[in-house]
Amino acid sequence: MTDQGVESLTSSGGGSHETHAEEQRRDRRGVKRAVIVLVTLLVVVLGGVAAFVGYLAYTVNDNVTHADLLPAARPPVTAPDGTEVAETGTGTNFLVLGTDTRPGDAGRSDVIVLVHIPADGKTVNMIHFPRDLYVDIPGHGKNKINAAYAFGGEPLLVQTMEDLLKVRIHHVAKTNFDGFKNMTDAVGGVRVYAEEASSGTGNGGPVVIKKGWNELNGEQALAFVRERKTLSEGDISRGRRQLAFIKALMLEATSSATVTNPIRIAKFTEAATKNLVLDQDLSINQLREYAVSLRSVRGNDVVFSTAPFDGFGTSPAGASIDIVDTEGMAELGEALRTDTMDDYGDVFVTP
Repeated sequence: MTDQGVESLTSSGGGSHETHAEEQRRDRRGVKRAVIVLVTLLVVVLGGVAAFVGYLAYTVNDNVTHADLLPAARPPVTAPDGTEVAETGTGTNFLVLGTDTRPGDAGRSDVIVLVHIPADGKTVNMIHFPRDLYVDIPGHGKNKINAAYAFGGEPLLVQTMEDLLKVRIHHVAKTNFDGFKNMTDAVGGVRVYAEEASSGTGNGGPVVIKKGWNELNGEQALAFVRERKTLSEGDISRGRRQLAFIKALMLEATSSATVTNPIRIAKFTEAATKNLVLDQDLSINQLREYAVSLRSVRGNDVVFSTAPFDGFGTSPAGASIDIVDTEGMAELGEALRTDTMDDYGDVFVTP
């Protein structure tokens, strides 16, 4: 068969074959339709993302409240050597408080944690202050540090902490134990290491904590952070549990299983902000900026310690107290003032 005959067969055939030009036009129409579909999907996805981000922003703004948590008068803080403590440039100090909402517990702050974020934002230092720490409370003499909260709320507790450490407390954030419970459930539970076993009761019945790793839901986590009577060092041991729980919650909240799950993110945001109270000087935008600045911080970058104490004792009124280690507290204050918490020695590691 001649070349002409072959060409005749491929270009004819009763109109069942397309010409090259027709094929090109068809391909262009297919590409155009594909582009339209992709653009449409992109608009839908971006619109969904924008709506989701907008929803989260609305949730935060709607849930978070502001209150007068800082003292109305803020005199300069003076270091032991008589110099005035710098307000900026040496990191930021947050006083984070957790209040128990059980009947009869009104006026108590069962979680007192000083969070220091250094100027370089590479680590987070969390110092637990036992509620039975026996300290000077301005205008009220010596008493348990928790009494400052009972006497004058957050402002007096801030003043007490500033006098004790000779540092400036820049911001205060407060939540309640229901927030801890709801945040735990929002991320599907947490895996927490317990230094010692305990048994207690939650609203759902008995809660048994074994020594070692425990998988806890919200109700079990609540019992975990509340327990102190059966622990070897009482409030000290409970404080270590609370910090271990906070670390576990932070790790779960920033895990890929959470950050890639819009439902979890929405639930966690709702739970984290539902009962959150901030001082008047800490805006939502500032809070967001702090969060963004710490986006590279991981579990190993969060360092825990306990405020220095010398042991246990009894107050003149007969109450059990934790005796302040005066020299150790001075060293802690110095590390906070000079932004050198990396060199501070009283540190314990949670698994």
